[in-house]
Amino acid sequence: MSDIGDWFKTIPFITRYWFAGSIAVPLIGKLGLISPMYLVLWPENFFHKFQVWRPITSTLYFPVGPGTGFLYLVNLYFLYQYSTRLETGAFDGRPADFVFMLLFNWICIVITGLMMDMQLLMIPLIMSVLYVWAQLNRETIVSFWFGTRFKACYLPWVILGFNYIIGGSVVNELIGNLVGHLYFFLMFKYPMDLGGRSFLSTPDFLYRFLPNRRGGVSGFGAPPSRRPAAPEAGAGGGGGGMGGRHAWGAGFRLGDD
Repeated sequence: MSDIGDWFKTIPFITRYWFAGSIAVPLIGKLGLISPMYLVLWPENFFHKFQVWRPITSTLYFPVGPGTGFLYLVNLYFLYQYSTRLETGAFDGRPADFVFMLLFNWICIVITGLMMDMQLLMIPLIMSVLYVWAQLNRETIVSFWFGTRFKACYLPWVILGFNYIIGGSVVNELIGNLVGHLYFFLMFKYPMDLGGRSFLSTPDFLYRFLPNRRGGVSGFGAPPSRRPAAPEAGAGGGGGGMGGRHAWGAGFRLGDD
């Protein structure tokens, strides 16, 4: 147990809480401490009964069972792997900017979920973070199933396409990818590469609560660096090898096994 505790403490601060919540909330639902009916996103209950916690719990909850346990573990791996890489990479020393990215993606996904009557939002948020990492590290070479290798910028779409080929739903991945692209375009691509105005900026109150841990102005002052392509064993392979046995991100409604 001490080894697990030591490992858990090595997870970056923000990712650690997200990761822990994504374990605790499904466990609470699985043990019946709180009915899963109160954890998913239902527009009618949110708007008319003012159950305002649902957008949060639906992002952390996943119905773990014999038919969904593997899928849950794969996405938990994605959360740990790519959120950690973002928090310690492009967002290193900038916790406020990292939280703002999560908040922006989460708000967009919640709005989409309310419009499309989606009950579970864990996978879209994880995929949106994976997409942002893939774009910020687009030249990095990642490994996938059967040893296939390609640039990281294609990873979100390879996961989506693979899921479609084996017959799973791609709605969650597609929404996550589109939301991740919206953030990346508005924060990086449009203002920095295309010379447009900046539509997104981290609010000052986040900097007051989560100040930068190194010098420099608040926010991002330069486009993400273009590093030479370098092999990165297992960047997509941890999920890639497992993905061959399951439809990653397949849509689930409450009660599905």
